[in-house]
Amino acid sequence: MSNTEPAELGEGHSPAAWTAVVIMLIGFTIGTFCFWFSIAWGVWASAALVVVGLVVGAVMGKAGYGVNGPKYVAKHHAE
Repeated sequence: MSNTEPAELGEGHSPAAWTAVVIMLIGFTIGTFCFWFSIAWGVWASAALVVVGLVVGAVMGKAGYGVNGPKYVAKHHAE
C-alpha cells in the first residue's frame, strides 16, 4: 500500500454520512425496481426518499454526528 494516504480519512466516516447513504441507496433501489415495473408513483416516492436521506444526513450532522461533531467518535484504522 502506498504511503501517500493521509493519516486522517476525513469525510464520509460518520454516523450521519452512513445513515444518509443507506437511506439514499434504499431509495435508488426501490426507484429502480419501480421504474422497471412501470410504477410511476413508486418512482416519485423513491425520489422523495432520496431527498429524505439527504435531509436526515444534514440534520444528523448538525446534531453532532458528523465528522467534526462532538458526538462523533473517530475509529483508528490498523495498518
